[in-house]
Amino acid sequence: MQSNKISIRQFFKYLKIAISGKEQDFTSGSIRRAVFMLSIPMILEMLMESIFAIVDIFYVSRVSVNAVATIGLTESVITLVYAVAIGLSMAATAIVARRIGEQDREGASQAAVQVIGLGVLVAAAISAIGIFYPKEILQLMGGEPELVAEGYGYTQVLLGGNVTIMLLFLINAIFRGAGDASIAMWALVLSNGLNIILDPMFIFGFGPIPAYGVEGAAIATTIGRGTAVIFQLLVLFYGWSKIKVRFKDLVLRVAVMLNLIKVSLGGIGQFLIGTSSWVFLMRIMSEFGSEVLAGYTIAIRVMMFTLMPAWGMSNAAATLVGQNLGAKKPQRAEDSVWKTGKYSAIFMGLVSIIYLIFAPEIISWFTQEAEVISNGALCLRIIAAGYVFYGYGMVIINAFNGAGDTKTPTWINFVCFWLFQLPFAYLMALTFDFGPIGVFTAITLAEVLITIIGVLWFKKGFWKATEV
Repeated sequence: MQSNKISIRQFFKYLKIAISGKEQDFTSGSIRRAVFMLSIPMILEMLMESIFAIVDIFYVSRVSVNAVATIGLTESVITLVYAVAIGLSMAATAIVARRIGEQDREGASQAAVQVIGLGVLVAAAISAIGIFYPKEILQLMGGEPELVAEGYGYTQVLLGGNVTIMLLFLINAIFRGAGDASIAMWALVLSNGLNIILDPMFIFGFGPIPAYGVEGAAIATTIGRGTAVIFQLLVLFYGWSKIKVRFKDLVLRVAVMLNLIKVSLGGIGQFLIGTSSWVFLMRIMSEFGSEVLAGYTIAIRVMMFTLMPAWGMSNAAATLVGQNLGAKKPQRAEDSVWKTGKYSAIFMGLVSIIYLIFAPEIISWFTQEAEVISNGALCLRIIAAGYVFYGYGMVIINAFNGAGDTKTPTWINFVCFWLFQLPFAYLMALTFDFGPIGVFTAITLAEVLITIIGVLWFKKGFWKATEV
């Protein structure tokens, strides 16, 4: 009994240290402790991101079915923004982690400035498209005329303000690479806290604020993320993390920029393959009407809530790989990945049991439409059947990225998403008339295939020789 008390006391002690960000060195000592110290704030950070999605869909589902479907269509497009942001963020994490492992903090700061500048340039181009062509984007995605008329304002605001999405991703990736995962977590706590408060105010109206409907969700989201970005920049410039950006760093460094672009191209290609596949899947789903689309959108939002902890653990693995390769400890880097993958798979396995049993009840929290609940529950159950593979696969794939080997996951994604998932989904859903179940099954099988190929290639160890 006494030992249990001590272990519980130690757990909360370590939890407090992890959240406060006091742990600094992840290249020595217990690997299990290092995984815990990095994973906890990263899991909480990812949970904040998924709460963000859940809150939006909770309020918007009270507006209309078309409003929910609008979010689904818009987000399937904005995942292309995420692809660029995540691709750049993978390069930022890999390079910053490597520099920190090498004890080169100045090099880490220089990389941080270049990735932020690149992100702003890309976001500006996307903003122009979102501001001027929101209706055309929804029409292209198969939105019905009523949906386009009601929801184009949401698309316009979210894409127009995508610089907040871009910078929130990139700067948090910089913090994670430096091992300052707790700062990234607090940035999302601030962002999501504001979103929770502002969402109902802008959607339904409050005092002098008119009821914007689904567009209000985009306004609240952009304000919340924008405020968090200001917080992140203050941390960087005032040196409240391992990285401090000084005015002399605010110059174009061609060598650093080219290295960043070289590493990020694989990451951007990797996620463009995955997210463009998601866009085409959403296009196939739109063939079955707004109710099916709404059920699918709700199910994906619910899934994100439990996928995010696995993403958090995979981000921890990426940081551990980068820092330990920088410290010339490749075996410790590999051991960190296997341990983190095991923890992630166990967690996801437990969650899958809950989804398989309670899927209809969970979907009914967000809507009372019988057809929406039916399709959402079916989606949740089929995809949850592969959750153990998702958990392990995310860690393995992100370990390649943490090493700076972004090309390997790109080829794996190409084979599994474009050569397998899309043809399979189209044939099953439309050619063989299985309907939405064909799409859901394609998603699960593709993720299982990614995990199997990823594990086999990771064991070969080529990633250990990657230079960034």
